Amino acid sequence: MLEVAAVAFTTFFVTLGPIEAAAMFAALTQNRPTKQRHSMALRAILVATGILLTFAVLGDWLLRLLGISLAALQTAGGILLLLIAIDMVFARDSGGITTTNAETQEATQKQDISVFPLATPLIAGPGAIAAVILLIANAQGDWGTQLIVIAALLAVLLITLSALFGAAYIQKVLGVAGQHVVSRIFGVLLCALAVQFMFNGIGQSGLFPSS
Repeated sequence: MLEVAAVAFTTFFVTLGPIEAAAMFAALTQNRPTKQRHSMALRAILVATGILLTFAVLGDWLLRLLGISLAALQTAGGILLLLIAIDMVFARDSGGITTTNAETQEATQKQDISVFPLATPLIAGPGAIAAVILLIANAQGDWGTQLIVIAALLAVLLITLSALFGAAYIQKVLGVAGQHVVSRIFGVLLCALAVQFMFNGIGQSGLFPSS
């Protein structure tokens, strides 16, 4: 159970990206009053939580509806997370866990960024959604394991909310270089997790006979 919790927490921490979200939030709300920033941050976390919990609950049903096997999901999810991890290691902006340039430009013209781009795609983006579905599916109906995954998700969302509240301070302390260092460290960890997901998916696919 401890291993499940560690894997889930690390995966969610990387794909939700509290540090990256805080840096973007600070840049987009630097001229807003503190009360308004906190209100937007809380609203964004609530929306992101709703999105991710929806996929946690309905993800298995959606997979069965589409006829997608766990092996296929593990392999595809591993590939997606690997691409995101590579971008993190090389400090490149990725639409998987950050906003694209077009989305950032559109956000600068909005008064309220809590739903877009903060809640989605910045927090509850493609990488986070894929991670939720993959980790819940990996539990294979074990309610205890699923609860651990959801608890890890909620813990990272709480950390993200705290990071958003202290976004200006985090940006000042870490700076761009510090943010890239943190991103690279977790990117390496995500690379290893992504490859393991791919190995698990290929191993369970039946494509290669077991010895």
